[in-house]
Amino acid sequence: MSSAVPCQRHSFRTRLACLLGACLALSSGVLIAAGRSPPPLAQMAAPRAGDRILVIAPHPDDETLCCGGYLQQAVAAGATVGIVWMTAGDSFEIDAIVTERTLRPKGAGLEKLGVQRMVEAHAAADRLGVPRAQQYLLGFPDRDLRVLLRGPASTPLRSRYTGVSAVPYAEALHPGSAYTGAALRRNLQEVIERFAPTIVLAAAPQDRHPDHSASGALAVDLVRAASTRAKLYYWIVHGGHEWPAPRGLHRERALLPPRIARDLAWERLPLSDAQVAGKLAALGEHRTQLRVMRRFLEAFVRNDEIYAPAP
Repeated sequence: MSSAVPCQRHSFRTRLACLLGACLALSSGVLIAAGRSPPPLAQMAAPRAGDRILVIAPHPDDETLCCGGYLQQAVAAGATVGIVWMTAGDSFEIDAIVTERTLRPKGAGLEKLGVQRMVEAHAAADRLGVPRAQQYLLGFPDRDLRVLLRGPASTPLRSRYTGVSAVPYAEALHPGSAYTGAALRRNLQEVIERFAPTIVLAAAPQDRHPDHSASGALAVDLVRAASTRAKLYYWIVHGGHEWPAPRGLHRERALLPPRIARDLAWERLPLSDAQVAGKLAALGEHRTQLRVMRRFLEAFVRNDEIYAPAP
């Protein structure tokens, strides 16, 4: 049942609120057609035993939101799966306020948050069937991937949040790597060459989070330059205001492509009830995120996932 207020026979203020609400809905990324459902998406090919599938996740939790169902299907089919996290998610100050109980989290407090988020990410990846040996952390600065890749390739950046200028995490692929675009590119290239994927799942260029779009662009460059000739598929998490809609847990619903990325050739990967439940269980491991944005995160637990082959 819709909670919208009917716009007829109401005050000017109520009608204005309705019009503003309609404008927000149109800009939200929800596909709206005049009384019609959007056309059905083509069905994506299921992963196979010979596939080597690498998810490139900008932050801990992205791997579950975008690809939790796909990873489960791949493991069940006998494929080899891996995840590489570009950052440890250590700039999310709202998380740190809740975790550290301080209104001004900085420095060591945010670095501690990064450690906690990686603990949760590993637990989620374990639930999805990804072996620990194929869970990679690069550990570059959260919210600064675009700045790194667009700035001077060899000049270290100092994180505005943790205050460090090199990878601080002992578990990272290369602890102590300087926060430079060249090092970020080199470290991701090493993972791609080591894992030798046949399929790469990365953020779409239309994703509105700058870390997402930047990591997706880097993935395109490196995958196309690699000798593996992997197929590249896009996913999207930040698809515009109020996408996906409705918020909250609606596991019986399908996920529709966001309006801002409607030009991509989206395909649908249906999920079984067990895979939906597995994705929800994996999401449950991201406790620090769920404390502050549960309804947004749970909106990605649907009866399918959507991907678009990179042009």
